[in-house]
Amino acid sequence: MKFCADCGSPVALRIPQDDSRERYVCTTCNTIHYQNPRNIVGTLPVWEDGRVLLCRRAIEPRHGLWTLPAGFMENGETTWEGAARETLEEANARVKLHELYALYNLSYINQVHLIYRATLLDLDFSPGVESLEVQLFSEAEIPWDTIAFRPVKFALQHYFKERKTGVFSLLTGDLDPPVRK
Repeated sequence: MKFCADCGSPVALRIPQDDSRERYVCTTCNTIHYQNPRNIVGTLPVWEDGRVLLCRRAIEPRHGLWTLPAGFMENGETTWEGAARETLEEANARVKLHELYALYNLSYINQVHLIYRATLLDLDFSPGVESLEVQLFSEAEIPWDTIAFRPVKFALQHYFKERKTGVFSLLTGDLDPPVRK
């Protein structure tokens, strides 16, 4: 950040009074510009027979790979509203949301991923503008080698394990940066 969003003056990195972290502070109006993690909200949409709806990404990052319908939460909406909106935008799918199912902290990229279990209301779904295709998958059909994001893979593995018992519990975790090969 180089300039204040309020007055346009230059900003400087410094620790504001009564704070413990460096922040961008306007050199003229003293506005403190906080930078906080972004919430990624989405659903794990399931049809009556236990198959899960996945979207093949039409955008970067991870173009062409499979994911759950999810994206950045918008200002002025709840996590539930954002998850339902993203599902509608990416898969034209209407869902009934259930409980929060997975929460992952990805502090190395300043993100928090929140995934809700959801039931598809009907089979009238189709790719949205950010998806190349959308498809229902059974556990055996999941394209595990082409899942776009680790939180999605972990949530799917957790779901299929718990589906066998019918008891679903919140999965949480702090993910370290992926190991590059």
